[in-house]
Amino acid sequence: MGNTFGRLFRVTTFGESHGPAVGCVVDGCPSRLPLTEETVQTELDRRRPGQSRIVTQRKEADRVEILSGVLDGLTLGTPIGLLVRNEDQRSRDYDEMREKYRPSHADFAYDQKYGIRAWSGGGRASARETIGRVAGGAIAQLLLRQRYGVEIVAWVETVRDLGSAVDPDTVRREDVEAHIVRCPDLEAAERMLTLIEQVRKEGDSVGGVVQCVVRGVPPGWGEPVFDKLEADLAKALMSLPASKGFEIGSGFGGTLLRGSEHNDPYRADATGRVSTSTNHSGGVQGGISIGTPVTLRVAFKPVATVMHEQDTVTVRHENTTLKGRGRHDPCVLPRAVPMVEAMVALVLADHSLLQEAVRGRAEGWGEGLPSRTIGP
Repeated sequence: MGNTFGRLFRVTTFGESHGPAVGCVVDGCPSRLPLTEETVQTELDRRRPGQSRIVTQRKEADRVEILSGVLDGLTLGTPIGLLVRNEDQRSRDYDEMREKYRPSHADFAYDQKYGIRAWSGGGRASARETIGRVAGGAIAQLLLRQRYGVEIVAWVETVRDLGSAVDPDTVRREDVEAHIVRCPDLEAAERMLTLIEQVRKEGDSVGGVVQCVVRGVPPGWGEPVFDKLEADLAKALMSLPASKGFEIGSGFGGTLLRGSEHNDPYRADATGRVSTSTNHSGGVQGGISIGTPVTLRVAFKPVATVMHEQDTVTVRHENTTLKGRGRHDPCVLPRAVPMVEAMVALVLADHSLLQEAVRGRAEGWGEGLPSRTIGP
C-alpha cells in the first residue's frame, strides 16, 4: 500500500536503499512518445549521490535500464519498467542502527507499523527510493513538454535563514544548474555553499525551501472538491523524504493581505485572451488551473542522520544514545530540486490525461461556443 501514485498516469516505485536495485513501473503513458534511456538518465544524474562535495559521497552511477514498454525509441502504451541497480552499499555503517532508532528518522515508525524494518540504509524510507519518482517524472516531463509545451523549473530558494532574490518569471534550468547548490542567485548560492560546508564539517545538517514554477499549464486542469490540482500537488510534494511544508501562490503570506489586495484581477485583450495582472493564487483557482504560471514552495527539514551523539531507545525500548555514521547529505536541498520537479510533473501529467478524458466525453456538446483561454 502507498507505493503507487496517480490515476491515469500511474507510477509504482519499488526497492530498498541497500537492496539489489530500485526502480519504478510507469503505467498509462500514451503510445508513440519518443523515449530513450538518456532522457531518463539526464534527470537521474541531477539526483544521484556523489555529484558534488556537498552531497552524500555514496558512489552510484545510477544507470537506468528500460526493461519494457519501449520499442525502437517509442513508447508502446504498455507498462514501462525502469531499473537502477545499487552498487555501493556499506551496510556495516548501519550495524548499530540494527538495535537503535535514529531520532527523527522513520526507523521507529516503520517498526511500529510493520514489526520489521530494513535497518540497513533505511530501506524504503531512504531518499534512494526517489530514483523511481525521478525516473517516472522524467517521462512525465517529456509528455508535458511535447504535448503541451509545459516547462517545470525548481530551485533552492533558501538554506536555513539564507535567502535568495530571483524573479520566478525568468528563472531557467541552466541558471539553476550553474551552481552546485542549485540556487540561480549566484551571490546567495555562494553564501549557502559556505553554510552547508560548515555544517558538513561539524557533522550536522541544515534544511531550507525549494521553489518551483510551472509555465504553460493550460486552463482547465484539476478536478473539483477532493481532487483539486493544488491538493494533489500538496500530497505529491509532502510525500517526498524530509518535506515538512507546502505553499502554493501566496501561501501563508496571503494571510497578511486583504481580499482586495490578494485578488488577481482579470483583463481581456483585443483578441479576447484573458489574463491576470497578479498571480497570488499561484495559477490555480477553485482547484483548477487558470493558465497563469503555477508557483509553489516546499520546505525541507534538516536530514535526520547527524554525527552527534543523541538520546534514543533500542528496539527493546531501553534508553541509550546513538551517533550517526556513514555517508549522508548535510543538506538535502540541491538533490531535492529534481525530486520536486518530478513530483510536480507526475501530478500534471495525470491531470492532463484526466482533462483529455473529460473533454473527450463532452466533445461536440459545446459546438459553436467560443474557445476561451487565459495566459500570463
